[in-house]
Amino acid sequence: MVLRFLRSQDRERLDRVETKVQTMIGHCRKEFDLAMSALMGEVDADSVNDELRSTDHKVNLLEREVRRELAVHASVFGGIHTPAILLYMSIVKDIERVGDYAKNLLDLAIDGADFSRVPDVEQWRQLASEVSQFIEEAGDVFRRRDEASARGMLTRGGQLLDVFDDAVTELVRAEDPGAQAVARALAHRYLKRVAAHLMNLLSAVIMPLDSIDFFYEDPEDRVDR
Repeated sequence: MVLRFLRSQDRERLDRVETKVQTMIGHCRKEFDLAMSALMGEVDADSVNDELRSTDHKVNLLEREVRRELAVHASVFGGIHTPAILLYMSIVKDIERVGDYAKNLLDLAIDGADFSRVPDVEQWRQLASEVSQFIEEAGDVFRRRDEASARGMLTRGGQLLDVFDDAVTELVRAEDPGAQAVARALAHRYLKRVAAHLMNLLSAVIMPLDSIDFFYEDPEDRVDR
């Protein structure tokens, strides 16, 4: 896995990159938890809007800082580290997108969605907890470069994608989908994208560079099926 090769050189700079990647993941989990707390009616959406968006701004700044660190690294070491540098560039974008989908989830709450009043409220609480934990564990597995754990989490991630897809299909096909059907369908789609971007991060532990952005695809859509 190319990241191991990259970390063997210029350790100080690469440790800074690793620290910033982990900080980004922590910020994104905070954004997600704030958004889901608002969506579940536990806090007022407007009251957490500024905090969530300022946290997202920090994520964006860190992404830029990582890119600058990698650009310097490339100028020092040249093309020999290009695959690993491209890989880091890819995963920080995936992490940043998790924050973007947290903003989308908060926007649903700002628009009036309140999942504390939907019939499947307990399932939503479980999903909120599980995806939040998935964010934290994905960061930890990536930090440790734990291939066995990454494979296990990718399997669980695939199961989550199926849960989200099935839920949307059920809402679309239902004659009476129940309260807040549009918000629930959108939230399932946003959660799917959160999980998919985390799966890209996890796939970087075990997959070659050309495969990491496609690992979460439906089996029939994968290039290497």
